[in-house]
Amino acid sequence: MNSPPLTRYLRPDDRLLLFDGECNLCHGLVRFLVRADAHRRILLATVQSAEGQAILRRCGLPTERFDSILYVDQRGHWLRSAAFFRALSQLGWPWRLLASARFLPTRLADGVYNAVARNRYRLFGRNDGTALPGADQPGRYLGRRGDPPG
Repeated sequence: MNSPPLTRYLRPDDRLLLFDGECNLCHGLVRFLVRADAHRRILLATVQSAEGQAILRRCGLPTERFDSILYVDQRGHWLRSAAFFRALSQLGWPWRLLASARFLPTRLADGVYNAVARNRYRLFGRNDGTALPGADQPGRYLGRRGDPPG
C-alpha cells in the first residue's frame, strides 16, 4: 500500500509533533509546548488520528502500538528523545537551552525515555483521547487548520 507523501499534510516550513492522545503524560507535554510555543511553530497530531496514522505509515513506522513521540518536518523524522529535543529547539528562551541536552549519549537519553514510556499509563494514567490539549487554539492541530482536504 502506498503512503501519501508528507507534502499532503505538511507545508515546507511545518514542524509536527505526533503524540499518544490517550497518554496523560503526553497531554502534559503538549500543554507545555502549547504554552511555550508562542510563535506557534509546532503543529500537533495524535498517533490515533487519521493524519497521524498516515504520517506513521509514510515514515515506515508501526501504526498499531506506537509508543513514542515523533517529530516530523520536511527534512525527516525523529523519535523518542531526539523528537523531544527537536521540539525544544523550536521554542524560545529559556526552553531552547534545554535542547542542548541532545548532546547526551543517545543510548542514555533513549534509555530514560523508554523506561518512562513503558510505564507512562501506570505512572500518569490514561484518558479516552477525546479532550486534546490546545484544541481550543485554532490551527494547532494538523487537520484542523483549515487546509483543503488532500
